This record gives sequence, structure tokens and C-alpha cells, in this order.
Amino acid sequence: MEVIENRAEWQRRFVEGWLHHYQTTGEIKWDLYNRPDNKTAPAGKGVVLHQSRLVLISSAGGYWAPQQAAFDAENDLGDYTIRTFPVSTPPEQIAFAHTHYDHTAVNDDQQVLLPLGHLQDLVSEGAIGELAPQVISFMGYQPDAGQVVDTTIPAILTATKEMNATAALLVPS
Repeated sequence: MEVIENRAEWQRRFVEGWLHHYQTTGEIKWDLYNRPDNKTAPAGKGVVLHQSRLVLISSAGGYWAPQQAAFDAENDLGDYTIRTFPVSTPPEQIAFAHTHYDHTAVNDDQQVLLPLGHLQDLVSEGAIGELAPQVISFMGYQPDAGQVVDTTIPAILTATKEMNATAALLVPS
């Protein structure tokens, strides 16, 4: 199954429409943006959560500030890289580089986008088998869906496999 149905057509419309307008004018014009319009959602087999190793994936642009570079939040074309950091990272060492959402709630309580405490509680209660040792984070502002499929998703899958995760929770920003 294709992650983006009719990808070549989507890419053509993206390049000739939104991207061309941006490159010509420097203006981001979202009414020109054509979102992928899949008719079938990609799916996989179910998991038994209380027997699973769950990896937390967040699109909030979180990174381990003392150890990692921030995402390129000012790049109008997006940042397609990922960061991983230990689930035990102290909250005060996690920063958020993403300029395309209101940070009020996450600044008040990081659990709204990085629910590590809640997930640890679910592990303690036996609802989740265990947490993978690292959080996977990316900046969700990524207008080129083709690059998401070619760059971001493979990096997330590689990190997930390296952690032997059997389940994932994606928390979008």
C-alpha cells in the first residue's frame, strides 16, 4: 500500500502550486496547498498493549536542549529530521523548536505533548508492558509529504526498530 496515494500527482501539484508560489514570492499561501487525500488508511496488525514495548513519538519539535541542536523551526520548507532522547530526560531539559503551534499549553505542562509521566503510570498499572528507552521527536511542520515519506518516516522506523518497540503512540502537536 502506498503511504501517499497517487504520490506522483500529489508531488506534481505541490511543486507546480504551493512550492512554486513560495519560491517565486516568498509567501506561504495555504489555500494553494493540496493535502494528500488517501482513500485507505495505512494499517498494521493489532498489538496487546500490556505485553508491548511502546515508543512515544511526538511532532511537537521537542529536543534535549543541553545535548541536541534545535529543529530548524524558521525554515518555511520544514525540517524533516528527528531527535531521540531518553524517556528519563528531566522536563526542564526538554525544549520545543516549532513555530507552527501555540506553545501556551506545552509551556504550562509538557505532558500535553510529551505524556511521559502518564505513560509511566500506565506501565506501573500494567496497562502497557514497558516504554521504549527513547522518545522520538520531530517538528510536525513538514509541507512536502514526499520528503516525509522519504526522510522522516524511514528515520522514525529505523529508531523504532533499534529500540525493539512493538507499539507506538503518536502525539501530534
